[in-house]
Amino acid sequence: MPSIRIAKKCNSGFYYLTFTIKNWYYIFDRRNRFEILAKSLKYCQKHKGLKLYAYVFMLNHIHLIASSDDMIGFVRDFKKFTSKEIQKNIIATEPNVLSLFDVGGGKYEFWERTNMPKLIEKEEYLFQKIIYIHSNPVRKQYVKRPDDWVWSSANPESMVLVEPLPI
Repeated sequence: MPSIRIAKKCNSGFYYLTFTIKNWYYIFDRRNRFEILAKSLKYCQKHKGLKLYAYVFMLNHIHLIASSDDMIGFVRDFKKFTSKEIQKNIIATEPNVLSLFDVGGGKYEFWERTNMPKLIEKEEYLFQKIIYIHSNPVRKQYVKRPDDWVWSSANPESMVLVEPLPI
């Protein structure tokens, strides 16, 4: 079973992360929700020390290769902020969808608890994951080439800037 959280002793590591929407619901296919993700990542890059090396936004999950001095804090803050923004967006645009994420007591959960964090320790693994991330929209037949997917670091006109690889 994949790890749920980043270990405290590895908080400042270099990670491959996957954030998945509850029940794999296709929430990012409409209503400017990709922009919510992009805005949050850009904020974390500017104000929280996030270094992003590769990413892709899919319809119900995202993949990142990132590092930070506080990866635990990044994951917590990213999920918290995007959850609030997604909730506001759904209330404004598709209020009936909100019930799919209701956990009772007026609370909603959009993200699965696991982040599937994998510490990147080998160059071979890093390149394998970058290829996997960039090929994801092609495997799903959203585009023919990785650089055609707007919401990916494979696209040279990507809205979210990435760092050069630290190798």
